[in-house]
Amino acid sequence: MEIISVIPRGYCQGVVRAIRIARKTVEENPGVPVSMLGMIVHNQYVVDACKKLGIRFVEEKGKSRYDLLDQIDEGIVIFTAHGISDAVRKKAQDKGLTIVDATCPDVIKTHVLVKEHCQKGGTVLYIGKSLHPESEGTVGLSDRVHLITNLADVENLNPDLKDILITNQTTLSLLDTREIIDACMKKFPDAKAADEICNATRIRQEAVMKLENIDLLLVVGDVRSNNSNQLREIGLKSGAKEALLIDSVHALKEEMIRNKNRIAVTSGSSTPNELTKQVIDFLRTYAETGRWEMPGEITCQLL
Repeated sequence: MEIISVIPRGYCQGVVRAIRIARKTVEENPGVPVSMLGMIVHNQYVVDACKKLGIRFVEEKGKSRYDLLDQIDEGIVIFTAHGISDAVRKKAQDKGLTIVDATCPDVIKTHVLVKEHCQKGGTVLYIGKSLHPESEGTVGLSDRVHLITNLADVENLNPDLKDILITNQTTLSLLDTREIIDACMKKFPDAKAADEICNATRIRQEAVMKLENIDLLLVVGDVRSNNSNQLREIGLKSGAKEALLIDSVHALKEEMIRNKNRIAVTSGSSTPNELTKQVIDFLRTYAETGRWEMPGEITCQLL
C-alpha cells in the first residue's frame, strides 16, 4: 500500500491571519465579551480551539449574518474570514459594537472589484454557493449583484443585461467555475470575466488534478468546508476511483482502505496541518505493520 501526501496542505494565509486576529483580540481585551459572527473558518477543531480562548460563536443554520447580529448586544464582534456586506457592518456599528474584521484579503479584493463595478452602474454575475457566508457577504453589497449557482441560473438571466462583470466565490471548483463562466460569456459576449478563485484553493485543486492511478483520495476537512468538498469532487472528476471527506483520523474505517494500493491524502485550506499529518502517519504505520491502532483523543493547536 502506497500512501501519497499531496502538497500543499495546512492553513492558507487567510486562515492564519483570521486566527491571529482572533487570538490578539482576546489577549488585548481582557474581560470584554468577544463574539464571532459565524464560524471563523469552516473547521470544528479550529472553532473549538477558539472557544477555549473565550470567544463566543454565534451561528445558526438558515440565519444570515445580518439576523445573527441580533444575538450580540455588547462587546466586540469579529467578522469571519468569509467577509460581510456593508449592511451587516452598519448594523454592528449602530448597535454600538466594537468591530474586528478578519475578512480574508482575497475576499476583500473581490468586494472592491464588485463595488467599483456596481458604483459605475454595471451588473455583476457572481458565481457562488447559495447560503455560503462568502456569497452572502458579496451578493449583499449591491442589488446589482446576481448570484449564479449553476447553469440553469445563467439560462434564467435577463438577456438585456448590460455592462456585465463575471466573478466568483474564492473557494469554488476550477472546473465548475470555468464551465459557468463560459456559459455566461456565450450568453453575454461583451461581458468581462475576473476569475477570483484564490491561489490557495487553485494550487490544491491543481495538485489533485495531477494525481494518477489513485484508488482512494482522502480529503481531510470539515463537511461544511466548501474548499474541502471541492477537492473531493475534483478528485473524482480527475480519475480517482474513490474519494472521501473525513474530519480526522478517527473517521477512518479499515474497510475504507482494504484492497487499496495507492491512497492519496490532501486537505482543505482551513484544516489544521496536524490533523492531516495524523491521518498520513496512521496510514503509513498501518501499511508497514498491518496494525489498526487508533490514536486517543484528538486535539490541535490553533497555530
